[in-house]
Amino acid sequence: MIDRDAVRDSAKYLRQVRPIDPEELADYVEGGAHPAVVKQTLREEAFDLDLREREDGTFVPVEDDPAPLPGWGPEAFPEAYAFGVEDLLIGEFGANWHRGDSGDDLRAAVRRLKEDYYFQNDVEYDRVAALGYAIYHLPDYYAAVGYALDDLAENGLLDRRLRVLDVGAGVGGPALGLHDYLPDGAVVDYHAVEPSAAADVLEALLDETGRNFRPTVHRETAESFLGLEGDGDADPTGEPFDLVLFGNVLSELAEPVPVVEAALAALAADGSVVALAPADLNTATGLREIERAVTPPDAATSVYSPTLRLWPDAAPNDRGWSFDVRPDLEVPPFQQRLDEAADRDPGEAPGEFVNVDVQFAYSILRPDGKRRVDVTASPERHMPLSAAEEHVTDRVNMLWVKLSHDLSDGGNRLFKVGDGSEQLEQYAVLTRETELNRALREAEYGAVLAVENALVLWNDDEGAYNHVVDAETVIDLVAP
Repeated sequence: MIDRDAVRDSAKYLRQVRPIDPEELADYVEGGAHPAVVKQTLREEAFDLDLREREDGTFVPVEDDPAPLPGWGPEAFPEAYAFGVEDLLIGEFGANWHRGDSGDDLRAAVRRLKEDYYFQNDVEYDRVAALGYAIYHLPDYYAAVGYALDDLAENGLLDRRLRVLDVGAGVGGPALGLHDYLPDGAVVDYHAVEPSAAADVLEALLDETGRNFRPTVHRETAESFLGLEGDGDADPTGEPFDLVLFGNVLSELAEPVPVVEAALAALAADGSVVALAPADLNTATGLREIERAVTPPDAATSVYSPTLRLWPDAAPNDRGWSFDVRPDLEVPPFQQRLDEAADRDPGEAPGEFVNVDVQFAYSILRPDGKRRVDVTASPERHMPLSAAEEHVTDRVNMLWVKLSHDLSDGGNRLFKVGDGSEQLEQYAVLTRETELNRALREAEYGAVLAVENALVLWNDDEGAYNHVVDAETVIDLVAP
């Protein structure tokens, strides 16, 4: 057995001098050690030693500066991961996995998963269901996580050395997205919690990750891992996590609020919880309910993004259906094959088993109280949205967070807006665009906008307030 302490001590010394070569380091170990054993030991200790492995097999210190914005905008699901999915399907069912009984079983699994999500049924994953889930959801979940991480990276809040907990990791979409989002020099101690058969798919796809992405899969429930039930001893080190991911899993938990609270308690003081949910009404509004439950006005935990609280001591109580929309991905080959092999009635359109829309709700929470944009509304200058009832037919000034893309179906452009005080749904209706108000249309999801002279109206049909933006309205971008 190798003397690990000797390897660690020697590495700590050499890291200050030059790149660490396992062959050279082997000479420092009393009694000698094979370089391959030394290399494996260094890989296992690299995270604690702040080392990363280079392609030439040597080890160097992890850079101190935070991970940069990578310009995330995938056009397609990466081929290496797509081949990994197909390898699993071929290994399980053979080369014609998309045809015959296996194809029918996979299509039935996808239909069942979609139905369970729609009707909010309990979702169960056997081997076939896990593979069907990978076919249908892996690409869009892969893309979505990177767009959410942009909110942290833009403020330098993603380190190159990260300890990550992925709760309900499923088949690995968020994990693979995180891996590709981070720069080559990042070192990740990645822990996945996944009790279902999806863990088999996850482990196979994690084999495609790089040498500095160190995965551990815990096949147990989130409640057990976080100490809410059972022994809760899956993480005996007790070290805090820098990032906790909830990738489209909170809607499947019986009691999600205690799980999120336990995850927040497991964070480092400057860590983040990133929670993703599908964009549909039930799951997206469910995410907001959880977000609001763990961030009451007097809590230290803040909503970092996107639903910023612009009024101190206020809390929203509207329906909260808000989601981001990003460019579609190319259709992955495995989705195309499954869809083309489906039996269809004459005239029935293809595409039932194609899912390349990148539409998602997300919430980023932080225990240190930080927000993506440090902007606060002023009662001397702005009307809180909670006071809209008192100003119907008035023209007022406000501070908004843009919380949707264009929701109109023709006609005037329509955008959901909020400020953290709203008690009912609030929408901006762009009836006439000018140079002075075009920021409403051009601003990205989550942007903060200063609004002057918008007309407040009540929409009785929708039970919501409409803020009319016309030629008399001025809108400035406060923060993108």
